[in-house]
Amino acid sequence: MSRTRNTRASRLATAGVAVTSATLLAAALSPAAHADTRPTRAAAIENAAQALVQYAGTLGLTSTEGTSVRDVVVDKNGTQHVRYDRTYRQLPVLGGDFVVHLKPNGSYRSADRATRGKISLASIVPNISAPKAADLAVNALRAANLGDALKQVQAKPQLVVDALHGTPKLAWRTNAVGKDSLGNPVARTVLTDARTGAQIDAWDSIETATGDGQSLYSGTVPLQTTQSGSSYNLTDPTRGNTFTGDAANKTDLCIFGICISRAPNTVFTDADNHWGTGATSDRASAAVDAQYGTNETWDYYKNVHGRNGIAGDGKGSYNRVHYGNSYNNAFWDDSCFCMTYGDGDGTTFGPLVALDVAGHEMTHGVTSKTAALTYSGESGGLNEATSDILGTLVEWYANNSSDPGDYLIGEKIVRSGFGKTALRYMDQPSKDGSSADYWSSSVGNLDVHYSSGVANHFAYLLAEGSGAKTINGVSYNSPTYNGSTVTGIGRDKLGAIWYRALTVYMTSSTNYAGARTATLNAAKDLYGAGSAEYNAVAAAWSAVNVN
Repeated sequence: MSRTRNTRASRLATAGVAVTSATLLAAALSPAAHADTRPTRAAAIENAAQALVQYAGTLGLTSTEGTSVRDVVVDKNGTQHVRYDRTYRQLPVLGGDFVVHLKPNGSYRSADRATRGKISLASIVPNISAPKAADLAVNALRAANLGDALKQVQAKPQLVVDALHGTPKLAWRTNAVGKDSLGNPVARTVLTDARTGAQIDAWDSIETATGDGQSLYSGTVPLQTTQSGSSYNLTDPTRGNTFTGDAANKTDLCIFGICISRAPNTVFTDADNHWGTGATSDRASAAVDAQYGTNETWDYYKNVHGRNGIAGDGKGSYNRVHYGNSYNNAFWDDSCFCMTYGDGDGTTFGPLVALDVAGHEMTHGVTSKTAALTYSGESGGLNEATSDILGTLVEWYANNSSDPGDYLIGEKIVRSGFGKTALRYMDQPSKDGSSADYWSSSVGNLDVHYSSGVANHFAYLLAEGSGAKTINGVSYNSPTYNGSTVTGIGRDKLGAIWYRALTVYMTSSTNYAGARTATLNAAKDLYGAGSAEYNAVAAAWSAVNVN
């Protein structure tokens, strides 16, 4: 019997009312007995604001710093987690983010901080000018694209405080964008020391992976659409009005959300509400895959994790298909809150609208609204791995016989010219020829799509365990660094632990050691310290050399 029922029965008895079984049943079924008494989002923010004042020293806050709420998570037991971004003298602080954890009664419990050093700068006046920072970023973009004759190159610097790379310093964060020789977009974020002009860090800004409708990859799928007169729009009113449009093989050029030019995005329409033919010759076929991927990703996050939309606010994103000229890429873009898919070149990749690609890219949106893992170094690998892990779980969740769940990333889109059967392999990441199976001190120097291998390997081991096995017709053989035998706890528990770690404990600077701590904390919250699940998390991390 719940605490609510006991309390209600006690009150009735005290009042001299005979407590019969019927009375208890009525009490149990009353609205008051089952009302959600968890603190509201607003109450959690207010409680956290009080904690900021009381624990400012613990959090490293001074009168020169400001905070803004990025995300709020309230557990079923009333525990609250409020995530903040930080400014220093009104400048954004990279690595200044932190999460305040509150007890059910709203009192302070603990905090997780991206960085712990105090911020104190002698001046916020840069020695390097904004135009100079822009030039340096453009040069870095050209260098990263191996001298390709880039067109329409633009750069916009933003003055920030960098607390991610050692002692806090004044820096320019510059997003440089352009188009390659085929007219496809390229972008790179460059972090420059505002005193010396030295490059601190740089990373790709486009987070890549590499009715009913007849799709290219998932067979015939159900679609919710919107009727408009005598025709239908590929807009889903049941999922925040998500929609899919045709980019007409054009591209756009945007800097920090300000667009110099935009590709068209004409919403697909159909006369009979039966979309596509399952062939690339029908432009609506790729749109069916994109819309279906959006639907399954939305449903996975809502039905499994209780998240209402990518941002958690019930608002739908949208898709653009047929973007660029033989564009071998798909990406999530925060500035438009949208997913964009290229058609591939036909030799290396086909249209990049496969289900696990959709789940992967849209998960970048979830990450940006929660931990905002920096897209370089070990945190960048974790960012990519988060999309691989949760995107894979979207594919398993969909339970589609034409694209059954597996631990292969992008297997549907690769073509013979790619030379491999998938983009990445979670059971043994090194099978792709570049990814890391295990952690080492140099793993953060790898491209984020390859350093992600450590977490992907951990996730496979945690779900399925080590050794040889066949799952859904696919053969796997997952080794361990320490020769141990790992017993899996299943995909559902993997997803619950990773999602909680991402949304409650990880921050922008989380590295592999921090991810181990975050997932152990999540497992402790969900299943208890010393539980089989908690011990399995520890064992899986040790098996990939994260100790």
